[in-house]
Amino acid sequence: MAKPKILVVGSFVMDQIATTEVFPREGQTVLGGTFSKAPGGKGANQAVQMARLGADVTMVGKLGRDSNGEDMVKTCKEAGIHTEYILYDDELPSGCSVIILEEAPGKQTVNRIIVLSGSNMSITPDDIAFLKEQIAEYDLVVLQLEIPMEINELVASYAYAKGVPVMLNSAPSAPLSDELFSHLTYISPNEHEACDMVGIQISHSGKDVNMEEAKAATAALKAKGVKNVLITLGESGAVLDTEKDGFFYSPCVSGIMAVDPTAAGDSFVGALSVGLCCGWGYEETLKFANHTAALTVSGMGAMPSLPTLDKVEDFMREKAGAAPDTSVLQ
Repeated sequence: MAKPKILVVGSFVMDQIATTEVFPREGQTVLGGTFSKAPGGKGANQAVQMARLGADVTMVGKLGRDSNGEDMVKTCKEAGIHTEYILYDDELPSGCSVIILEEAPGKQTVNRIIVLSGSNMSITPDDIAFLKEQIAEYDLVVLQLEIPMEINELVASYAYAKGVPVMLNSAPSAPLSDELFSHLTYISPNEHEACDMVGIQISHSGKDVNMEEAKAATAALKAKGVKNVLITLGESGAVLDTEKDGFFYSPCVSGIMAVDPTAAGDSFVGALSVGLCCGWGYEETLKFANHTAALTVSGMGAMPSLPTLDKVEDFMREKAGAAPDTSVLQ
């Protein structure tokens, strides 16, 4: 079996990260802690995570002709991603974000994020027309919602027509058309995004999850036409409702202190996608994704904190006693 070939069509965002012990209130100025920059964006984060785990990844997205764009391409290349189909906008800047991390002593770090889309939203149908036939080469297509909805719908339709599975990480929250739902193999919102789509809030605390609410939420999403539904629940882990094999719950890894939760969801989705392409069982794949995300929240910055395969394997052996068969990814 060859390494899984995964196509990511999505966003690039240069994260600008400020830390503070307290979020400022309206009209308030506070003295912060540190400032740093790190490449990110949901599409690029997920692509880098999958590449660091050993998948053969191609990234399609749009950058401005600026230093932020150069830095993000460099990081992708260093991760082993195919970057030859990255697009450029001659007028708009590369996407960027402002991230405020509240680091209160003795508490888990929490974040607030503002994304400034820039060139991410200037991708056109003509830009990605080449994928109509080429998309058949891939084992999985991964999408998010930081690029124009029209582009996601078009790429999903291309993949569906060629029989290629599609994973949509439906973030940030936005209305989805019935046609897009019908072209998805997997959808992976977090609990808030799922609630926005179906109106069901999942109650949870630690490993105590209201499974009736979770099953109702996943069933409501499946009723919209998508075959398999994953909902991430923050520190409570994730639930997965599959087309043929039933419902699964995977708790978060215990004993982890979050340093920066910014890319946790992207790390989880990236690892999940790799596991699905490798044909692992759902429980094994979810456990792999949870351990990958746990390592991510333990580091600072989006892309810099995304772990490599060997680190995840070592961490799983330490925490879970075993790692899945990753020989195809080596």
